[in-house]
Amino acid sequence: MNMNEVAVRGLVLLGCGKMGSAMLAGWLRNGLPATSVWVIDPHPSDWLKQQGVHIDGTLPESPAIAVIAVKPQMMMTALPDVKSFGTGKTLIISIAAGTPIATFEAAFGEDTPIIRAMPNTPAAIGRGITALIGNAKTTEADLDLAEALLWAVGQTVRLEDESQMDAVTALSGSGPAYVFYMIEALAAAGVAQGLTPQMAMDLAKATVGGAGELAETADEDPAQLRINVTSPNGTTQAALDVLMDKDKGLTDLMRRAVAAAANRARELANE
Repeated sequence: MNMNEVAVRGLVLLGCGKMGSAMLAGWLRNGLPATSVWVIDPHPSDWLKQQGVHIDGTLPESPAIAVIAVKPQMMMTALPDVKSFGTGKTLIISIAAGTPIATFEAAFGEDTPIIRAMPNTPAAIGRGITALIGNAKTTEADLDLAEALLWAVGQTVRLEDESQMDAVTALSGSGPAYVFYMIEALAAAGVAQGLTPQMAMDLAKATVGGAGELAETADEDPAQLRINVTSPNGTTQAALDVLMDKDKGLTDLMRRAVAAAANRARELANE
C-alpha cells in the first residue's frame, strides 16, 4: 500500500482534537486530497469545517487506513463507529495514549493489522516525535506507510516491543511538559537574580528552544555540547556543580520523574 492507494481508498480519522488536527493539517499540506479524508468528530471545529474533508458522513466501506485519535476514556464509545473496518483490508493506527494493541484486536479482530503510535505535542508545529509498533498482522509495508503519515508531524522511531511504550509515554509523550516547567523554573531563577519577569521568560524560552535545536542538529552529542560551553571554574561550571550533584541533582530527579510517569502509564493501561 502507498499514499496513492490511500488517496483512492480513503483515510478515516476518528477524533480530530489537537493531535488529530495537527496530523490532518500535515497530510493535507503534503498532498493528500481533502476529498480522500473522512473525519468522525461530534464537535468539529471551525478550522476542520473549512478543510474540505468529509465530516460525520457515510464512511467508505474499506478505507486504506483508519486513524484512532480519541481520548482513551472515549474509546469504548467511539470504536463501534469503525468496527466494520476489521476485515484485514484496513490498516488501523491508534495514537490513543495508554490503550494497548490487545484492545483494538478485541474490537477489530486478530486478523486486522494494527499499529500503536505515541506522538507528542510538538507535532502541532511539525516538530514532534512518534514511537510506533505493530501487531503480528502488520507488514513492513504497513509500518512504512504509518511512518510516511506520521512524518507529516515530525520524526518517528520503531519500538522492539509494545512494553516499551510506557517508557516512551514517560519520556517523549509527557516530556514536553517537563521542558515547559524547566522554562518556568529557569525564568523564575532569573527573576530571583534581578531580571524582570518578561525579560527572564524571553531569555529562558529562547535559551531552551535554541539549545534544543542545536542538540538536534549538531554533530556532537549533548554531553560534548555541554563540555564545549563549560569553562573550568567558570559560571557554567558553578551551576553544573549543583545540577550534577549525584544525590540531589537533575539526573536523579529526572529519573524519578520519568519512572513516576511510566508507572502511572502502566496503571492506566490496567484500569
